[in-house]
Amino acid sequence: MEQHDGHGHARPGHGDPREVRHDRAFWEERYRSADRIWSGRPNAQLVAEAGDLPPGRALDVACGEGGDALWLAARGWEVTAVDLAQAALDRVDAALEQAGPEVAARVRTVRGDIGSWDPGAGRYDLVTSHFLHLPPADRVSAFARMAAAVAPGGTLLVVAHHGSDLATTIGRPDLPELFFEPAEVVAALEPGDWDVPVAEARPREAVDPDGRTITIRDTVVRARRRG
Repeated sequence: MEQHDGHGHARPGHGDPREVRHDRAFWEERYRSADRIWSGRPNAQLVAEAGDLPPGRALDVACGEGGDALWLAARGWEVTAVDLAQAALDRVDAALEQAGPEVAARVRTVRGDIGSWDPGAGRYDLVTSHFLHLPPADRVSAFARMAAAVAPGGTLLVVAHHGSDLATTIGRPDLPELFFEPAEVVAALEPGDWDVPVAEARPREAVDPDGRTITIRDTVVRARRRG
């Protein structure tokens, strides 16, 4: 099974993938259903796109169990890790205890819904979100909130499952409306305020539930706010 750390598809034994939805009760139960949901490793596209960025202030939206937040903190970032589910944040806190005081001091956890929580305008040098499942009506405001939180010269990184994955054996939710093209993220950015060096459906290898290596694709958008 493919490994990632953000909110994503249901794994076998942990609910029907068709039931993935964006509400707190669903995700609280989801995290309480198993000792660990995600791999604990940072997401591959975060490592690829943010590995060379100088550390600053980062916002990790839908942080899950904290693999991305801990990776950023270990590299010197001051991280605000936000998730809808308190059960997820409890796991972040537990991981921080294991990571040691230097890393733990750089991560602040916040329970919040990006659809309503205001991260503040221009506060972060990096705003990142991986595999956040939202229906189309909610994505526009979520992208706008994330973009507004990026400081001048800062980076917005949005990574999601691409719709072409529905034709693979990886086990995505049978809900095409949860998947989106890079152009949808780009369209949410204010014209003239951003440079967009990356907006693509990026292939990578994954292992499906039957142990077969297959090619899947991530929607990857990296944008830099001018200024």
